[in-house]
Amino acid sequence: MNKKNKPENPDNSKSDQYEYYAETEQSLSEPLKLKIKKIKEMSANGANLYYPGKFKKNADISRIIDLHSGLGPGEKAEDVYRIAGRAMLFRIHGKATFCDLKDSGGKMQLYLSQKNIGEAKYNDFLNLDIGDWIGVEGNVFVTHKGELSINVKDFVLLSKSVRIMPEKWHGLKDIELRYRQRYLDFIVNPEIKNIFLIRIKVIEAIREFLACRGFLEVETPMLQPIPGGAAAKPFITHHNALDMDLYLRIAPELYLKRLIIGGFEKVFEINRNFRNEGISHKHNPEFTMVEFYQAFADYNDLMALTEEMFKFVAERATGSLDFEYRGNKISLDGSWEKISMIEAIEKYGGITVSFDMEIGKLKEICLQMGVDIEENYGKGKIINEIFEKAVEPKLIQPVFIKDYPLEISPLARRHPQNSQLTERFELFIGAEEVANAFSELIDPRDQVARFKKQAQSSDEEERLSGKIDLDFIKALEYGMPPTGGEGIGVDRFVMIITDSKSLRDVILFPLLRPENE
Repeated sequence: MNKKNKPENPDNSKSDQYEYYAETEQSLSEPLKLKIKKIKEMSANGANLYYPGKFKKNADISRIIDLHSGLGPGEKAEDVYRIAGRAMLFRIHGKATFCDLKDSGGKMQLYLSQKNIGEAKYNDFLNLDIGDWIGVEGNVFVTHKGELSINVKDFVLLSKSVRIMPEKWHGLKDIELRYRQRYLDFIVNPEIKNIFLIRIKVIEAIREFLACRGFLEVETPMLQPIPGGAAAKPFITHHNALDMDLYLRIAPELYLKRLIIGGFEKVFEINRNFRNEGISHKHNPEFTMVEFYQAFADYNDLMALTEEMFKFVAERATGSLDFEYRGNKISLDGSWEKISMIEAIEKYGGITVSFDMEIGKLKEICLQMGVDIEENYGKGKIINEIFEKAVEPKLIQPVFIKDYPLEISPLARRHPQNSQLTERFELFIGAEEVANAFSELIDPRDQVARFKKQAQSSDEEERLSGKIDLDFIKALEYGMPPTGGEGIGVDRFVMIITDSKSLRDVILFPLLRPENE
């Protein structure tokens, strides 16, 4: 901020500096037109709108607050600080001005007086706008009203905010705009930023938990020649050099299993999956999952591990095992319930079903419940539809629903007591499914038979994900040890523990329709 070192800025005097507004300027609001006019005048007068050098800070606002929170009204410190942030609010009192400066960690009041910085510099400050990035230098003091402040001795404009900063967001009418312009959401709504800080802590804690238990973090292909690992409709793309269609992965499962076959006993991956499906409060085409596999473990081992992990992660991310979601008080503390799907239908839905029933009787139950089913559904799919309708909305506290029908679990090991069931569980919290796990199917003969059945299905998603991955079958034929595997929806878990209304609230940049310009 030494004037002798102020760099020349000949480009700022060019009259066409903001000509990129010419095409749309007629549709802009009057306040924005006036602001652009002012900025053009500043540029023509040689003002540095975008600082060309490096502004060296020596502190963050949060650090200053920690160091000097003990000062009383009227007291000051001799330390000279250089801080930077956005100017967010101006309060002008003649030849003195107060301004709020906001950086990534906090907010602090600035005090500028014409007496301290000179008339010309003071007028330059009055020419700033809300949203401008500035660097300031000064001493800490506390006003007579008790507010910790910086007595500014010098300042510099670092980056000009051309658009008019919104004062606040409110009401449903702004929801889509908040998603579309997330950067503004963070600026004016600090509580939204806090949700994403919790998300970051969740991912860090998952990584720490698994690494401390001997799991190795790996990366597997996003582009796959055959979509597999889940029943979902994939996104399709084309590789020009190889002249072949590829799929954005719907799950990393089959590649992580290859690693188990290759001798890695514990592996995990935190990354994106993509599914070309609808958007809802709990579905987004691009989402984050952690998927992990452990050799010589089964679904019972994974239930114990999952309960321990969720408690660890929630404590690290939020400092508590108790929270509220959609008006329900939820606690992760204590021992979680474990119950089979068929038992849960009777306990929570008051309906008795079994595989011994005639399929016509099961269809009749669906008709009475208003559950739509396809003509070709087997008993397993029908029982699952009944479960989703009668039970899922009631699973508020953490509960493991286990022993899923074979018909909807093509990659899970058969249950030893009932060949029509599998050793599979899903974890529900707040009536949302957040984890899905199996004792993995390791018999290549059985796996081929199930893939073939999927490939013949009338359901498009099942048919696509049932394409036979011959290389995976070949890998199974080399021998895969008994293994437990699990996938956890990171976005959905964060949505629940932050009491967010939608997955889009916990995804930094959710997919939206193109804006109608």
